Amino acid sequence: MRALIRELIETVILALIIFLALQFSVQNFRVEGSSMRPTIVEGQYLLVNKLVYFNLNPRDVRSVLAFSSSAKAERVYPFHAPERQDVIIFHFPRDPSRDFVKRVIGLPGDTIEIDDGEVFINGTKLDEPYITKRDSGDMKLLTVGEDEYFVMGDNRRASNDSRDWGNVPTSNIVGRAWVSYWPLDRLRTLTASGGLF
Repeated sequence: MRALIRELIETVILALIIFLALQFSVQNFRVEGSSMRPTIVEGQYLLVNKLVYFNLNPRDVRSVLAFSSSAKAERVYPFHAPERQDVIIFHFPRDPSRDFVKRVIGLPGDTIEIDDGEVFINGTKLDEPYITKRDSGDMKLLTVGEDEYFVMGDNRRASNDSRDWGNVPTSNIVGRAWVSYWPLDRLRTLTASGGLF
């Protein structure tokens, strides 16, 4: 009887550890709207990799630890920071209760300009194979702030994005869109180009 109780407790603890690990590293997300067409469509379900952008902000660490340093330090990413053309899920800066999905276009410190729908990063035209219908909009040169990202939807004509409401702070980023799992005909792993691995 003792062996059965011990085995039951071990099973419950293992299940709890697996549950917590999954909650910390993966989240599901349902797409609303058409701003990411044709890469991602409304009603599509995604798995979001929350662990890939895990980072430590030295300012936060210093506030918890007893010692402090006045030297300016950058965030530390055990895996990697968001990269250009990653599709990310983030808390909308103007209403953090809402989550958006967009593509990373500008990284911290980048200059961005849009001329007749063409995006220029640091003076170089960005190759965007995932765009099927380009708009003809313009945007004056801007510099992406430290600890911020400039994001845009793939369906530029229907996207409400950084052109409208500004950059996304690093702290608002939930994770990278990783796998599309529903509907089944759109089952795939998402890459920066919107294709399959």
